Formats: sequence, C-alpha cells, structure tokens
Amino acid sequence: MPDTAADTYILDDQVGYLLRLASQRHAMIFQSLTIEGLTPTQFSTLMRLSEQGKCSQNRLGRLAAMDVATIKGVADRLRQKGLIMAEPDPNDKRRTLISLSPAGVALVARMQVVGHAITAETLKPLTTVEQRNLLKILRKLA
Repeated sequence: MPDTAADTYILDDQVGYLLRLASQRHAMIFQSLTIEGLTPTQFSTLMRLSEQGKCSQNRLGRLAAMDVATIKGVADRLRQKGLIMAEPDPNDKRRTLISLSPAGVALVARMQVVGHAITAETLKPLTTVEQRNLLKILRKLA
C-alpha cells in the first residue's frame, strides 16, 4: 500500500475498484442461481419482509436499505408477481402495510436455500477464517 499521495497510484490496490470487481462477481453468481427471475433488491425486500413481518412500505424500504422511490417500484413489481400484498393501515389511512402473500411465503422458503448457495459460491475462494473476517470487515464498512 502506498504511504503518501505522491506514491504511484495503482488501480489494483484501490478499495473501490476491488469492491466493484467483487460485487460484479457476486452479481453474476446471483444471476446464475436466483429463482423466479428476482433481482437483488427484490430478493432483499422479500427476505426483510419475511424477517420483519407486516410493516409499512417506508419502514420496509429502510430495512432493505432503499430510498422511498426505489422501494415503491420494488414493491409494485413484487405485488404484480403476486409475492406481496398491500393493505391500508387501519391506524393511519395514509400508510400502506406490506406483507408476504402465500406465494411469497413459499418462495422465501426456497430462496433461503438459494441465498445460502449464492453466498457459499461467492465466498468459495476464501478459507473459512477469511470468510468470517471478510463478513466482519464488510459489516464495519456498511
């Protein structure tokens, strides 16, 4: 690693470049193993909804690390696929509550197995200790 800004800039030593390469590799693995043609954001949304249970669309977006516009589009597409249901909040008619549909519940059960396979394939080049360390470091950066 260079010590000062005056040292030679080597792209292969830059964190952003390496993270992008790792992310692209993971995206290819995700795409090859995903089910029902889900995107990573749809996958994350369904998994968070499964963990959380019924919640507002805005809260779901925060839990899945998406802004308001993004979660709305993701929720609309998942609703069109019949994987989630939306209903007015009985305590606040301005708010919509989102929950998994029966088809969504069934898909989440299958997705959990696929999710483990995606993670295992992504981390395959690393030893078990390196895998644990990488996840620990990524949590610090997130």
